[in-house]
Amino acid sequence: MTPEQLKELLHQIKIGKTSLEDGFEALRKLPFEDIGIAQLDHHRSLRQGVPEVIFGEGKTSEQLRTILTAMVKAGGNILATRLDREKGAALQDSFPAGRFDIDSGTFCLVQQSIIEHGGKVLVVCAGTSDLKVAREAAITARMLGNPVEELIDVGVAGIHRLLAKSDQLREAAVIIVVAGMEGALPSVIGGLVPAPVIAVPTSVGYGAAFGGIAALLGMLTSCASGVTVVNIDNGFGAAFAAHRINRASKP
Repeated sequence: MTPEQLKELLHQIKIGKTSLEDGFEALRKLPFEDIGIAQLDHHRSLRQGVPEVIFGEGKTSEQLRTILTAMVKAGGNILATRLDREKGAALQDSFPAGRFDIDSGTFCLVQQSIIEHGGKVLVVCAGTSDLKVAREAAITARMLGNPVEELIDVGVAGIHRLLAKSDQLREAAVIIVVAGMEGALPSVIGGLVPAPVIAVPTSVGYGAAFGGIAALLGMLTSCASGVTVVNIDNGFGAAFAAHRINRASKP
């Protein structure tokens, strides 16, 4: 839709020839912005309730700068994931109002107030070695407007650490469980709580862990009923799923 077509649509709504409902549906389908190296979906938030997120891996610092510049002009909140130290520092220099978090490899730029909604999302991290993925999940969930709490280093090698936090587990609306090695923690938590459990296998582990495949298979064959599993190291995907569950359950 061109600017002229958009103006015409708004004019038709104004004079009553197009209903508000029909106009809203037309706006849902507004096109992307072609900036050469990317085609930005500025109206994804209109369709999905969440703006487009930038996947930083495989993009150069200059490409990321170009993409963020266009997104800043659109006025929404911006989240970029999978950034190394060099790319994160470059974005921090170019957009000082944002924040690069080295622990998660994310960059956040808030241009509109984030209003929390839904129940609490609890991000549970089996070990400190899994923290990068867990922090990606926590930051993503917060940027999407969810209340978030974190539990760190409560894996099955010392199950008493987890059981000491049983009240916190029961209070959560959705639980994201991040674990490497054999990936047993989501099954344990899935057997303790009524809340949806989203399991995130990480690539942490010795040789037979096969870069997270052992944890992934363990989570996929969980004895606990209803555990949902995302891809290896996909903290972002787990947070997005948790957000949708939270949104769907909102009264």
